[in-house]
Amino acid sequence: MIPPSEVRLTPDRATLHVLFPDAAYALPAEYLRVESPSAEVQGHSPDQRQLVHGKRLVRIAGIEPVGNYAVRLIFDDGHDSGIYSWEILATLGREQPARWARYLEELETRALRRD
Repeated sequence: MIPPSEVRLTPDRATLHVLFPDAAYALPAEYLRVESPSAEVQGHSPDQRQLVHGKRLVRIAGIEPVGNYAVRLIFDDGHDSGIYSWEILATLGREQPARWARYLEELETRALRRD
């Protein structure tokens, strides 16, 4: 996968902008946190996936490069184990509307809140 030409955090640290040659995405910190590719969130199989809630106000405290294929996002709630490859960021961008709708529906089903 071709790396993005830009990975930029907004001044309020609430949105990560990722610019690929063929697409640009504005990914909210809350969305990136609840969709973290870490084992803590995703588990080691689909049935181990954790529903993360209460992250409406989470912000990205830092971004660290991982080789030439990914970034590690550090969130202000202490979560820092997710490695976001370029492919994962592109997938999260492309699938954001469907994934977000599914997340909100799951929160409602479980009577959980974003804040």
